[in-house]
Amino acid sequence: MMRRLLSFVFLLWAIGFLWFVVALPQPATDAQLTDAVIVPTGGAGRIARGLDVLDRGLAKKMLVSGVDPEVKPAEFAAEFGVRAEAMACCITLGFSAVDTRSNAAETAKWVAQNEVQSLRLVTTDWHMRRAASELDRTLPDHVTVIRDAVPSNPQVGTLFLEYHKLLASRAAGLADL
Repeated sequence: MMRRLLSFVFLLWAIGFLWFVVALPQPATDAQLTDAVIVPTGGAGRIARGLDVLDRGLAKKMLVSGVDPEVKPAEFAAEFGVRAEAMACCITLGFSAVDTRSNAAETAKWVAQNEVQSLRLVTTDWHMRRAASELDRTLPDHVTVIRDAVPSNPQVGTLFLEYHKLLASRAAGLADL
């Protein structure tokens, strides 16, 4: 009996992992405008994609969550080629987040302060499900979240780790109920 149960659990895990790997989230279409774009730091191409969304007018403001406290706005602007006017009006660097859960908390606080009703979440494809799940638990129900995944070529180890982080995050979310 125990062997069958363990086999069944392993089968569920394997099917879930296969789904996680094969069906990575995709970039969003440009058809929907949002009040803001949210970019958690940590993956190649995320900030560049967020800045592109902002430059093309798909969002009015941008929060970069989880910026190292050592980074100065002028250094950020120089690194990513951001005009001073855009930094002053439209880009907020968030320094309080250190992980995906605190990215969501930092985002929720910023969303409330800026009266954001809709946002575009820009993060790496393999990170999207967990980041969006954390945001779903943290943001008010009336805030619309568009998922805009940055395509990557992750290694199997990265996918394996992120799948288990997603499972742990979902289990923690169930425990919060």
